[in-house]
Amino acid sequence: MVASTQTAAEHLAGLPNRIHEVINRYVDSTPDRLALIDDKTSLTYRELDRRVAGVASALQGLGIRAGDRMMIVSENSIPLACLLLAASRLDAWAIVVNPRLSPREIEQIRDHSGARRAFFTTDVSLEAADHATRYGAPVQDVGPLRGIGVTALNEATSAEPVETEGSQQVAVLIYTSGTTGTPKGVMLTHRNLLFSARGTAGWRKMTSADVQYCVLPISHIVGISLLTMTLMVGATVRLVAKYDPAALVKAMADEGITIVNGVPATYQRLLEYRRNAGLPKFDRGALRLIAVAGAPLDLELKSRVEQELGLPLLNGYGITECSPGISGVRPDSPRADHAVGTVLPGVEAKLVARNGKTVAKGEVGELHVRGPNVMRGYYRAPDLTAKAIDADGWFNTGDLARFEGDCLYVVGRTKEMIIRSGFNVYPAEIEAVLSTHDAVVQCAVVGRSVEGNEEVVAFVQLIKGSKATVQDLMAHVAPQLTSYKRPSEIILLDALPATSTGKILKHKLAELLRGQG
Repeated sequence: MVASTQTAAEHLAGLPNRIHEVINRYVDSTPDRLALIDDKTSLTYRELDRRVAGVASALQGLGIRAGDRMMIVSENSIPLACLLLAASRLDAWAIVVNPRLSPREIEQIRDHSGARRAFFTTDVSLEAADHATRYGAPVQDVGPLRGIGVTALNEATSAEPVETEGSQQVAVLIYTSGTTGTPKGVMLTHRNLLFSARGTAGWRKMTSADVQYCVLPISHIVGISLLTMTLMVGATVRLVAKYDPAALVKAMADEGITIVNGVPATYQRLLEYRRNAGLPKFDRGALRLIAVAGAPLDLELKSRVEQELGLPLLNGYGITECSPGISGVRPDSPRADHAVGTVLPGVEAKLVARNGKTVAKGEVGELHVRGPNVMRGYYRAPDLTAKAIDADGWFNTGDLARFEGDCLYVVGRTKEMIIRSGFNVYPAEIEAVLSTHDAVVQCAVVGRSVEGNEEVVAFVQLIKGSKATVQDLMAHVAPQLTSYKRPSEIILLDALPATSTGKILKHKLAELLRGQG
């Protein structure tokens, strides 16, 4: 078992009870410091406090009760942040939903959650406005917020019990399809979010002088955590509705941003923009820390980003059910490989073999995690919760990993492991080799069942205009992989199916293979 030197109890000391309370001390001590900036306006800590209070009062007037679930369909913006924090004030459960989801996906979430009302920030995105129209949600003011589509009150739904302690009271309900494609509602408590945010803010040495560039969606756990950790230290959040590499270049040069978090595609597009725009080099301004998570990191991309920005690209690993923080590479201990760093303060991790026993050092096992970051459970799915969290509080991530010392490496998912001719094949290893080809933007490896065996199939997205062929890619990997690890087939696609945070949806690729069969 691996654990940080700091205990969970030490790390929990002094945390507020609800996420909206993180701003209280700064409303008193630094009321005029900027808290939030989006593409249209900005709010100081004093203004944010008043805005959230006004929104909470308006929500009460709209029938939102403690224990109700309320959907917020929005891109990153000040209205979204205010609705989220106002929900916390009322002890309502916030369900932040990406407006780029399809109507079917949004209906699934609405129906499963029993949402009391849905709120659409129509002034922030056309997609949110379209959904509001589809649902017949008239646009109105919600206290100080303008242009909010509000659905009719769901009279049939009942409120959940309210828990006094933040360790049990749900703050957000996040729907994730995982690798199965079936949405599950992850119940994250206030303590879950606050504990994870404090851990990441701590090892990043965040202070009130930081300006966090929040381009990862708040409809995803990483975005919520970035917002929480930044307000927790009295710093400034620059909220970005949709990623535009040109806007990031401007923000680095002119807006004083100090921290950028992204997925690999965030940095890939940034480098492509510099090349296509003919920029001689980046002006990184006050930027001091760049981090990446959410998808396997290509070491060639990592090297190019570090060379062009002059900063180490810090890899990390988390999962929605863990709020999300599990591990990260520390700024004071950067790494040149694809390690995802050491476990966060107060978190325990162990690797388990198929027989349930702990694996030997250096060997691959299924990663189990325990700590105050672990979710309360899956909403309305006690059977799924019991499968994921054992009686001792250990959460099974479903990821395969290994430790070198106290440094963690993720090698794939348990269900993605391919058994070929009796050998275990980890897709992440093959993906890492394929990604070293100059023409590969991203790739994903899945297994295909054949009689008495499994085959390795790789899906590859090439750089636009590339002349590389399947034969070229096969020739590239052959010297680097033993025979049973080499792909039986490589399939070229214009784009790989992915979530809004860049996580490739391998179940969609597996479905494509079944469709071919």
